[in-house]
Amino acid sequence: MYAIVEIAGQQFKVSKDLKVYVHRLTNEEGSKVSFDKVYLVDDNGSITIGAPAIEGASVEAKVLQHLKGDKVIVFKKKRRKGYKKRNGHRQYLTQIVIEGITIGGTVKKAAAKKAVVAEATTEEVEAAPKVKKAPKAKKEATQE
Repeated sequence: MYAIVEIAGQQFKVSKDLKVYVHRLTNEEGSKVSFDKVYLVDDNGSITIGAPAIEGASVEAKVLQHLKGDKVIVFKKKRRKGYKKRNGHRQYLTQIVIEGITIGGTVKKAAAKKAVVAEATTEEVEAAPKVKKAPKAKKEATQE
């Protein structure tokens, strides 16, 4: 079972007991966090897709630690001008471990409603009469 979830502005594919590095969260180390923006859930081949998010679904995680990522060097240069600029930074990260993925009971009902609406629209399209195009006007030859 896995899910696509939005955490701190980025989307991650997560499953149970997976450790993930995300942008810095405000929660303290050892605290529990719940993420509600779940976009897709795969439960042993049964895929549920949200529009845009699945109502009632959530991903629970535990904050393990706050840390800084590896240093990223930014080097700028313009040839033949003597311009060189060296800069760098370390990204603030949070390591979390996924403890579980829960799916609400309303997901299956919402999917059934979408299927009924899709069937109704296809029947309307098939029942609509086909319109024939008018023949094109022929150009008359004019002599001057």
